[in-house]
Amino acid sequence: MYAVIRVGTSQERVTEGQLVRVDKRAEENGAVIEFEPVLLVDGDSVLAGPDLEGATVTGTIVGVESGPKIRALTYKAKAIQRRRWGHRQWYTTVEINKISPQPTKATKATKVADVVEA
Repeated sequence: MYAVIRVGTSQERVTEGQLVRVDKRAEENGAVIEFEPVLLVDGDSVLAGPDLEGATVTGTIVGVESGPKIRALTYKAKAIQRRRWGHRQWYTTVEINKISPQPTKATKATKVADVVEA
């Protein structure tokens, strides 16, 4: 079973026990965090949209690490203008503990009731 979760502005495909690097978060090591699932696949069944109202993906923060150093140079010819700069992004490593698909049956029941009334 795997799930596609929303992490900040991106989406990640995760399974239980997987380590995922997400943008740096304020929580400390060992904190349990919950992600919003976008798509959940369990064997042959795929849950998406309103079927995910009860689904959860939980993980534990393992640590904080820095990404690779990115170096760049800007240059304009004949203007004697040069600038060298760099950047190193910080990430939080999260271990996915549990993916629990719990589609709500009340949602399906109300849809059926709406059809019967009409």
